[in-house]
Order: sequence, then structure tokens, then C-alpha cells
Amino acid sequence: MNPVIINCYEDFEQLLGKEIGVSDYLQIDQARINLFADATLDHQWIHVDEERCKQESPFKQTIVHGYLTLSLLPYLWGQIIQVNNLERLVNYGMDDMKFGQPVLSGQSVRMSTSMKALANLRGAIRMSIRFKIEIKETEKTALEGTATFVYFFKK
Repeated sequence: MNPVIINCYEDFEQLLGKEIGVSDYLQIDQARINLFADATLDHQWIHVDEERCKQESPFKQTIVHGYLTLSLLPYLWGQIIQVNNLERLVNYGMDDMKFGQPVLSGQSVRMSTSMKALANLRGAIRMSIRFKIEIKETEKTALEGTATFVYFFKK
């Protein structure tokens, strides 16, 4: 998929209230889950203990950390949009987030987005997107919410 190209505020304006795009699918394997557990010190057995999960988990396998699913947002967003002439991008906030369905180890996720709000802050652009992270194998939503970014263009 080719990302939407943004060169200026007017390019952002064209997307207000519209679907922006959908990322490619990304498979989340046990190795990635284990690395995330190590990075966050969250080694809860439901994520990392494959043998115990086979016996005790209602899913019969490990599940992806919800925050790992969330942390993929910048990577997936980068597949959807390309902002040129950018000095920096700041993650401004997250709102109305809901985890809908656990992602099982080995499943694939993608993100679909639409633009919710836009503000021109004299040299910076504050943009809010509605996002939905979908699970390929189930066609269910793992996570949805609103993400707000501030884009600073080079002068």
C-alpha cells in the first residue's frame, strides 16, 4: 500500500472527516511478545508461559500484551501517511481507548484510520485520528480509540 502524502496544512484539510487509509498486516509472534515483556518487565504468564497457557488459559495459548498492540500504532501509522518537510512529530495524547478482543500469539493485526479533528497552530498542526487495530484471523477489533499528534514543519 502507498502512504497518503502530506506536504502542507491544506493536504491535511482534505482528509478531515474521511478515511485516511489502512496499513498492511503485521504478525505478532511469541518472540516479539517476549521482547516486549522484557522491555516492560511485564512477564505475566498469560503472555509468556506457553505451557501454562495450554493448560490454564481460556485461549489455550499466549496472548499479546494490550500495550504491545498499542505500541505498534506509530509503525502502522507510518505505513498509512507520509508527512514531508517535517521537523518533528509529537505524540500528544490518547483518548477513548478500548481493548475489544485479545490478540493471540501468531495472529496478524492492521490499523485503519480516519481523521477526526484538525487544528492549525501557526506552524504546527494538531491532528486527531480515530484508529482501529483489527485482527486478521478473526476480523474483530483488538483496540480502538483516538490518537492525537502534533506535526511541526520545517521553516
